[in-house]
Order: sequence, then C-alpha cells, then structure tokens
Amino acid sequence: MPQTPHIERHFTAGEVVRDVVIGMSDGLTVPFALAAGLSGAVDNSHIVVVAGLAEIAAGSIAMGLGGYLAAKSDAEHYASERQREVREVEEIPDEEAREVQNVLADYGLPPHESAPVVQALTRKPKEWVDFMMRFELGLEEPDPKRALQSAVTIAASYIAGGIIPLAPYMALHSARVALLWSVLFTLAALGIFGYIKGRFTGSQPGRSASQTIVIGGLAASAAFLLAKLIS
Repeated sequence: MPQTPHIERHFTAGEVVRDVVIGMSDGLTVPFALAAGLSGAVDNSHIVVVAGLAEIAAGSIAMGLGGYLAAKSDAEHYASERQREVREVEEIPDEEAREVQNVLADYGLPPHESAPVVQALTRKPKEWVDFMMRFELGLEEPDPKRALQSAVTIAASYIAGGIIPLAPYMALHSARVALLWSVLFTLAALGIFGYIKGRFTGSQPGRSASQTIVIGGLAASAAFLLAKLIS
C-alpha cells in the first residue's frame, strides 16, 4: 500500500521576523510614549506630529544602523573564526581530529563508531572546517546580504509602527482628544502585532499579545505622567 510522503515544514524566516519584531515593537512604543508625554504637556496636535515624525526619522535611522552593524559584526566574527579553524586544520590536524571525535562523543558515538567519520572528514578540509564551525562553535555562515536587509527591515518596521500612534494627531487638532484615539489604535496594533509575533515564534499568541499591550501601555503611561508632573 503506497504511503503518503512525509513532508517536513520548517519556519526559515526567523531572522526577518526578529528584525520586524525589533523595529515594530520599538516603533509602536517609543513614538506612542512620546506623543502621550507631549499630550500631557501641550494640547496642540501639530507639535506632537512634528516631534513624532522627527523621532520616527531619527529612530528608524538609528535602529536600522544598529541592525546593519550587528549583522556586519556577526559576519566578521564568522570570517575570523573560520580563518582560525582553517589554520588549525592545516597546522594541528591531530588535535582537530580529536576535537571532531569529542563532538561526536557528545552525540553518543563511541570512538570505534566515530573513527570512520573522523577519517572521512580529514580527507576533505573544506567540509572538515564546515563541520567544526557548525558543531564545535555553533556558527552558521551569515548571508552576505544580511546586513543591508536587516537595516532596511528594521527601519521600515519602525516607521510602520510609529505612524500608527501619530495618525490620530494628524487628523485631529486637539492633542487630548487625539490621545484617546491614539491609545485605542496603538493598543489594538500592539495586541495584533503581539499575537502575530507569537504565532511566528512558536510562543502562545494570547500571552504574547498581552505582554506587548502591557509593555506599550506602561511606557506611554509613564511618559504621560512624567510630562504632566514636569509641566
């Protein structure tokens, strides 16, 4: 009887989702907190919009640059470690062979079973280095386009998130009235974002939504109360 072929489905866009989470979460909470804080000091939507847009511009650039530098640092670290492994394979192959055997032993392979694997790897230097990078150091080769993609994704997500709390201020003159709508829009967006994030990352969607709502609400409340006290 023919069997249904087994098809494994794995989520492989983890780095992109991480960048979206970083950009969107900060984009929703920081401009939201700024707008709420300004609303506690002045009842003028124009001032809030100008300040909010300036913050979104500065924040998206800073966040995008941070993502770019982090990805470049990962790539440089990988290249440096790979060069070291290549040198060690050439200069101290016996020691590297013992390290392969130790790695395989951690997976439960006794010496007599791991010996053929070790011998096979020593005949293929590139694959040997690949093995050491992945299983000894736990490093995966980064995508060469990763740095630019990370910067653009984080910056765009920050801008998209930041526009949501500012939208009511763009439509209404009174900052106090706009604040109420901004709270509703932003908390709803935080809930939806947290739920989707939970689905993609494998955590409980309801719990993830609740956490993002609470964090965003606390940040905005703190900024609003601080502005009221100062003014």
